[in-house]
Amino acid sequence: MRITKVYTKTGDGGETGLGGGQRIPKDHLRIESYGTVDELNSALGVARLHVADPALASTLVRIQHQLFDLGSDLAVLAPDKKRFGMPLFPGVAVTWLEEQIDAATSELPPLEEFVLPAGEPGAAHLHLARCICRRAERLVVGLAREEEVSEHVVPYLNRLSDALFCFARLVNLREGTGDVLWVKGAAAGGPLTPAEEPGGDES
Repeated sequence: MRITKVYTKTGDGGETGLGGGQRIPKDHLRIESYGTVDELNSALGVARLHVADPALASTLVRIQHQLFDLGSDLAVLAPDKKRFGMPLFPGVAVTWLEEQIDAATSELPPLEEFVLPAGEPGAAHLHLARCICRRAERLVVGLAREEEVSEHVVPYLNRLSDALFCFARLVNLREGTGDVLWVKGAAAGGPLTPAEEPGGDES
């Protein structure tokens, strides 16, 4: 594939093309689905800038490549996949993510409370990516009720959000910050510990 011109003007009428050549509205649930996967991939690109651990950064790179495969799968209808001989998004990617989750969990302390999406910059960006991943999953679940979706796409997104949660905790652990725990009762004006107050200091 060689792209020689970025703009084509073919989408000016509010439609875009799928991999099989079909023209559909840009706000179609299928476009929303793989567009959100692209947003997730971009969020991971930002997160990588704040992750110092080379092994974890390498894992995020692999996930970004996997998300391109997943987005490509969503951009082609099931009959066209068969017509083109296009491989479906593989289950081995789901298994690989489970292995990453297990490895991270073996290093992390048990959860004692819900954690805030906070801490080190890398952790905060991974939490943001996790939320985008959940949104992508919700959209694909909705799409799967209306059209055929490859069987491993939803499980992959489900595992990925769990993996990103573990990775965020791992960054905070390795950087010495640790989990930033939710303090119950804050909505009613309950006290926060100094480390959890805006501008607070643990020292």
